[in-house]
Amino acid sequence: MIKIINAEKSSHHSVIFPSFSMEVQTHEAAAIHSSLNVRTVLMDLLSGSASLSGGRIEVCGHSILSDLKNDNTHLSFLFLDEALYERLTLKEHILFWKKLFISSVNSDEILRRVQLEHLKKKRISTLTFSEKKRMHFARILLENKSVVILEEPDQNVDLETRRVIKKLMEGLKKEGKSILLLTGNMESALFMTDCIHRLDEKGLHQLDVKLEEDEPGEVKEETEETPLYQPVKIEKIPAKVNEKIILFNPPEIDFVESSDGQSNLSVQGEVYPCIFTLNDLEKRLVPFGFFRCHRSYIVNLQKVREIITWTRNSYSLVLEGSESISIPLSKSKMAELKEMLGLK
Repeated sequence: MIKIINAEKSSHHSVIFPSFSMEVQTHEAAAIHSSLNVRTVLMDLLSGSASLSGGRIEVCGHSILSDLKNDNTHLSFLFLDEALYERLTLKEHILFWKKLFISSVNSDEILRRVQLEHLKKKRISTLTFSEKKRMHFARILLENKSVVILEEPDQNVDLETRRVIKKLMEGLKKEGKSILLLTGNMESALFMTDCIHRLDEKGLHQLDVKLEEDEPGEVKEETEETPLYQPVKIEKIPAKVNEKIILFNPPEIDFVESSDGQSNLSVQGEVYPCIFTLNDLEKRLVPFGFFRCHRSYIVNLQKVREIITWTRNSYSLVLEGSESISIPLSKSKMAELKEMLGLK
């Protein structure tokens, strides 16, 4: 297992990420969604090439920067950019890794698991980018370490390779491995794991993710027979990504935009389709400080930094932390907003 305890990192008087803690147990896979800079720093910290400003990271009960320094007995890494020996055939490369890692696993079995057995006599140089990514997973299988760290494992690969990687991760979990995935792509995190954390300047936040298992008809029939819930105030806003539903706390949402009848939630620069209409969302979000600023937009007023007047009848709301994101403000809504803010 891997355990991160009160880990924090600063550089040149700037906080890269604040203190956070998390664990990935055996038979588990978890993802950390973060910016590119945070992801790169995390990979350096986990590989022991950089040190924390505070806290510690333990792998199978051993500290990375003391007990495990220069010793990756328990850790296996898949970095975003890794090289292969282009002149070797796939079979030759597997045999090379077998000797390097002192593995007794059958080479053909490894190639079968990554679904490259039909290419075993081909040179690495002839493979596509996606096929090379599968070869890197062959190395992970041969290393057979307790903890696997993956950096953007499915970035720019084809759909078939994504399915292969997903299946390989499921197999590693069944074997008792602990898998930590680092990514800047929320859709990738949702596809690969069910345990997702977002790491930003405010710390680590675990996302509430549910699998969509029941058919609507089945749920309706069940609720007609027996009331399963009591009326409560709903404080989660659902968004659907593939077969999963992710639940956001209202304060996480920057704004909501309606386009071609589809409501989309904007959360830290990423967009998530929502099953509710804009009118429904307005009713749910207004109690949390949201404002219907335009017929196609609802904005979180806590995220608004500036109100810009372009012309006598043209206004915009600039969101906190990004000059590039501005939301239109209708002329008819300007007076209402001023009143809400105590400006009139």
